Amino acid sequence: MARKSKLILASASPRRAEILRNAGFDFEVVPAHADESLRPNEAATDHVRRLAEEKARIVARQLAKDAVGDSTFIIAADTVVVIGSDIFGKPSSAANAREMLRRLSGKTHEVYTGLAVLQGNGAAIRTAVETTRVTFAALSEKEIEGYIATGEPCDKAGAYAIQGQGGKFISRIEGCYFNVMGLPLARLYATLRDLNKDAR
Repeated sequence: MARKSKLILASASPRRAEILRNAGFDFEVVPAHADESLRPNEAATDHVRRLAEEKARIVARQLAKDAVGDSTFIIAADTVVVIGSDIFGKPSSAANAREMLRRLSGKTHEVYTGLAVLQGNGAAIRTAVETTRVTFAALSEKEIEGYIATGEPCDKAGAYAIQGQGGKFISRIEGCYFNVMGLPLARLYATLRDLNKDAR
């Protein structure tokens, strides 16, 4: 990335901010507030791509008054967990988290993250969907209840955090680890690099 570029993270997620910070990016946080409801018959991949793009455009509109230029890039993402035909976002309650963890126990599921990078002046937008396969160990009811009691599952897609206490339940992943945290880092870097070339 060229030094002149300005990055804006359209998310209040501390996990996404941590990923960017640890990777050495300088950025500002401008949260996007979007309706994350699943549309009827909407596939998981379409859902996360649509929401990522919506979030990026919401922040772009919020910042329009600041006359951001072509060296500003707005990063947005949306993540869901999918097992079979079920799409899991953030649990709505402890009971919902319990249901999710029971479904994930002893099985392999997919994590989909929609990524959108919008050039600040609206000249270009790139979107992508990253997929990671995650395998859970079999969980006892005691383990599920103990994990829910930590409070960690309450604001995580699929009711677990791979980078937190939930990591001890995960026996295997195939694909990008950071994607499971909510931001596919390598895909993001490649996208920013390509867009930054176009902006020169």
